[in-house]
Amino acid sequence: MDFGKTSATDLALLISSGETTARRAAESALAAAEELNETLNAFLEIDRSGALKRAELISGREGMLAGVPIAIKDNLCVRGMQASCGSRILGDYHPPYNATVIERLLEAGAVIIGKTNCDEFAMGSSNENSAFGPVKNPWDVRRVPGGSSGGSAAAVAAGIVPVALGSDTGGSVRQPASLCGIVGLKPTYGRNSRYGLVAFASSLDQVGVFGRSVRDVATVLEVIAGRDPHDATTADVPVSNYNAELTGDIKGLRIGFPRALFGEGLDGDVRTAVENAIDTYRDLAAEIVDVELPRAKYCIAVYYIIATAEASSNLARYDGVRYGFRAEDATELRSMYRRTRDEGFGPEVKRRIMLGTYVLSAGYYDAYYRKAQQTRALLREDFRKAFESCDAIITPTAPTPAFLLGEKVDDPLAMYLNDVYTVTANLAGVPGLNVPCGLSADQLPIGFQLLGPYWSESQLFKLADAYERAQPFTARPPIYAG
Repeated sequence: MDFGKTSATDLALLISSGETTARRAAESALAAAEELNETLNAFLEIDRSGALKRAELISGREGMLAGVPIAIKDNLCVRGMQASCGSRILGDYHPPYNATVIERLLEAGAVIIGKTNCDEFAMGSSNENSAFGPVKNPWDVRRVPGGSSGGSAAAVAAGIVPVALGSDTGGSVRQPASLCGIVGLKPTYGRNSRYGLVAFASSLDQVGVFGRSVRDVATVLEVIAGRDPHDATTADVPVSNYNAELTGDIKGLRIGFPRALFGEGLDGDVRTAVENAIDTYRDLAAEIVDVELPRAKYCIAVYYIIATAEASSNLARYDGVRYGFRAEDATELRSMYRRTRDEGFGPEVKRRIMLGTYVLSAGYYDAYYRKAQQTRALLREDFRKAFESCDAIITPTAPTPAFLLGEKVDDPLAMYLNDVYTVTANLAGVPGLNVPCGLSADQLPIGFQLLGPYWSESQLFKLADAYERAQPFTARPPIYAG
């Protein structure tokens, strides 16, 4: 059996029916992870013994993810496994509890095979900011996989696991999904619990899902979504049977086309691929309507004020006192704080802490942070008005295909602009879904993004599944476990 090409939903059925076993699936995923990790650097920990123990308990059991191997971004807490967030400051920290989404995965029978590499504290768009080295894109190992959840994206794209979890604060699931040619979801803010997700920017962070098909992503979301008493920001909104909506029929649904987002800075191959996807939707009898998002042009500035301000506050807890790394030979308390943070944090995290501290400081708070929050409220209103005339909005996910490792490391602004299409969803709190839609002239994946109103994941899955049926993305990267 070719586990690398079997979907998560099909694999769960095969295991539940006894046609294969969870142990065989786990062994296949573990072998692929161990073999490919020397090349991709996608995993920071591969838990062979733990995964096989969990798999032995699954066989013959029913469950939406019974026996399905899954990879977890290393900023989500899994009891007994490391949670480094790609940073040296957490050292070998092993949390004593599971994140809520992890508990729900385990209850559904999923088998966690390891923790994936990521930009330090999820701060980055290329996965070059990890303290443990960059992740490589399986389509071209000279190129980035996207960030910050690049390890999870690479693991799914390379066929190591059918599904994986990441986190999305400004596009950190959707952008690497686009650059790696897979499906990636950032749900509505409050759809998934953040309990056990190490905080970057608390008003923006959401746990997201990677998969090689829309159906697999929908299945995982159905398992992990819902109200959680441990997280007061989760909403008491019923979780749908998302797969029941995947009929292929989208006749009459209206898709908004924001022409202003298809202008300067967009790669020609990306523009052509996304415009072709719009033509496919027309062929499927969806209605394409023009919409405007007038404040979208301010989103990068607004995002990098709000996100850095919240990061500055959240990362104040890493002081060398309670857990993680502590600088040696410090002679007094202030010196220990200063040296611990200087030696433990990487350059990008330091940059964002300093930016965030600046915009929150006396004399600058009103000029920057308060103004950014006011603009954020106006952006939410832009989306509300746009969704009065459409059911979803289509945009590119990333402005270019995967770029070369090192290409933008020394130009933070150029790096930040990779998030220009994705940060809007986090600022407004709406769901966003990346769907692969072709290859560039250099044979690199391209994706488009669907954005919807609050709690409209079912509608986004419906639209994405219809496109997937009409234009299946069957290409596989040169590095592929299958």
